[in-house]
Amino acid sequence: MKEVVISVKEISKVFGDFTAVDKISFEVRKGEIFGFLGANGAGKTTAMRMLCGLSFPSCGSGTVAGFDIMKQSEEIKRHIGYMSQRFSLYNNLTVWENIRLFAGIYGLSKQETKSRAENIFKQLDFEKERNTLVASLPLGWKQKLSFAIATIHKPKIVFLDEPTGGVDPITRRQFWEMIYQASNEGTTIFITTHYMDEAEYCSRVSIMVDGQIRALDTPSNLKKLYNAESMDEVFRRLAREAKRGE
Repeated sequence: MKEVVISVKEISKVFGDFTAVDKISFEVRKGEIFGFLGANGAGKTTAMRMLCGLSFPSCGSGTVAGFDIMKQSEEIKRHIGYMSQRFSLYNNLTVWENIRLFAGIYGLSKQETKSRAENIFKQLDFEKERNTLVASLPLGWKQKLSFAIATIHKPKIVFLDEPTGGVDPITRRQFWEMIYQASNEGTTIFITTHYMDEAEYCSRVSIMVDGQIRALDTPSNLKKLYNAESMDEVFRRLAREAKRGE
């Protein structure tokens, strides 16, 4: 059985009298593509922030990449990759400058940076875009570059927060090819998405409702359990149970 790279036990996050995340527990293994779903206000973003070392749980315990989420948040940040739809790259820097900047943040040497940058240029067919400002790249190109940079330090886990929002179907397919390649090489993918067809591509999927995980299994098993033809149908059925708003 593959190594457990994320393990959380009854973690909660409370803001005053509001419980954003309510005693959730789960494990994710090496190389899995783990879909983390939930409607707006379900608590998934708050949960992801705790796993990324950006926020501490109010209670509970857990580890990410072997590091304690309560005590070793800085170590977690150094050993994971993170990509957001909202912010991943600096638009006023060139492609090469972005690569060099993030490689430095992740602690890569100049030689490692140069070698892995060349791999990125080749993989993405970006040789001619080396000195292009990121601001001038199409959105789909930005997202593929963002993913490549998020994995430049070869992290155990990459957290992807709605990475394909707003991109065209062809680019989404190409992006998922990159995800599958990383997964096959042993990188664990932890992804949130609003596209339910993408949930079908995941190894397993969890669905949060009102701060709790209401379902967690493979897409095929969840569809059988809820007698549904698609993950969209499963998601809608569970989301209707929500009592709190966004």
